[in-house]
Amino acid sequence: MKLINKMYRVIGLILIVCFSMIRAVYAEETSGIEANKVAIDTIWTLIAAFLVFFMQPGFAMVETGFTRAKNASNVLMKNLMDFSIGSIAFWLIGFGVMFGTSKLGLFGTSGFLLSSANPLTGDGLWQFAYWIFQAVFAATAATIVSGAMAERTHFTAYLIYSFFICALIYPIVGHWIWGGGWLGSKGMIDFAGSTVVHSVGGWAALAGAILVGPRLGKYNKDGKSNVIPGHNIPLAALGVFILWFGWFGFNAGSTTSGTNLSIATIAVTTNLAAAIAAITAMFTAWIRFGKPDTSMALNGALAGLVAITAPCANVSPFSAIIIGAIAGVLVVLSVEFFDKVLHVDDPVGAISVHGVCGIWGTLAVGLFAQGAYGESSGAGAVNGLFFGGGLSQFFIQLMGVVSVGAWVFGTAFILFSIIKKTVRLRASDEEQLKGLDIVEHGMESYAGFQIYTTE
Repeated sequence: MKLINKMYRVIGLILIVCFSMIRAVYAEETSGIEANKVAIDTIWTLIAAFLVFFMQPGFAMVETGFTRAKNASNVLMKNLMDFSIGSIAFWLIGFGVMFGTSKLGLFGTSGFLLSSANPLTGDGLWQFAYWIFQAVFAATAATIVSGAMAERTHFTAYLIYSFFICALIYPIVGHWIWGGGWLGSKGMIDFAGSTVVHSVGGWAALAGAILVGPRLGKYNKDGKSNVIPGHNIPLAALGVFILWFGWFGFNAGSTTSGTNLSIATIAVTTNLAAAIAAITAMFTAWIRFGKPDTSMALNGALAGLVAITAPCANVSPFSAIIIGAIAGVLVVLSVEFFDKVLHVDDPVGAISVHGVCGIWGTLAVGLFAQGAYGESSGAGAVNGLFFGGGLSQFFIQLMGVVSVGAWVFGTAFILFSIIKKTVRLRASDEEQLKGLDIVEHGMESYAGFQIYTTE
């Protein structure tokens, strides 16, 4: 207990020092209330960025738990490397493409290598804070693909993919909607990224899963799907709770303003959508399979979080519950559809959670948005269909869904096709049987453990 109290004091001292330093820089340019506001906003954005970064181990735990022990190190390495390579790619190219001077509303043309950030000015320091917040978002989009392609993807191929999605594929979508591009100018609302982040990851995951093919033994010759259980559901559950925690930074942090009190409303809508989605996913699985499946309930919580990410700043708590409830049902049915009908092998359900529920959340803005909530948060004072706004906003959202889907699926499909023809995309049958930990990394995740079976 004493150690915890000391940690709290140290963290508090660090925040006070950060606040004082940021305020001192701005004091030369501004004064009083404005200087305090800028300092608070900067600290809030950094804290939110750190929370979103903590989602990276959350994804790593979910994906590792839902896959087999012989591939655990490989999954962890992919989550480590997509963040590491993605950070460099976003610094070199991605941030400029996403937020640079717009060219025809399609992509940015300035700000590469953080060249627009001057460390001697307050605005320059803000650019650094905004960059780290956006960089962790880019890494989130990249890491979604890891789970869908787990257990049979060549490691080098994944490294190449990680660079290109953070350098070009994701930033171009971000520019269209958040960076002054054509979709944003038409009024599309995606406050924290149901489309910009999650659908991008979902569409890329779909392209990758199709091209890499199913895991060895996943489907019989007659097309019947075989269950390949994950090796550690407690680890997956821990990952989901970490993601849920980090999502408060993801959604509320997207205000990039600690003085915008709508962060409280956003936190509420985020939590309620996740909670009800976990419940509806549990009951849907219970009805479909006869048991309250743990993995489906866990993915249900994530489905609710993904769905509320776009409308979180534009809807009421009651609307958030409806959006989350539908997402919980949708994710269970979607997982079944991709697995048993389309025969797309997705070990963790990433396509359904992030792709399908990302689409649903984006469209939900056009149905449930209320002007009062959007006005207070700065997300856009529009009303959806159910609140007297007609179908205009819904069609804008639909246009965004379709155009982003075409761009991401198309470019990701081309990218993975090139990798498949050159470097090699898929691990061989022998490599899959041995496990990618040994083949790719020369180690076991659980060295020294022996699994005994009894007849």
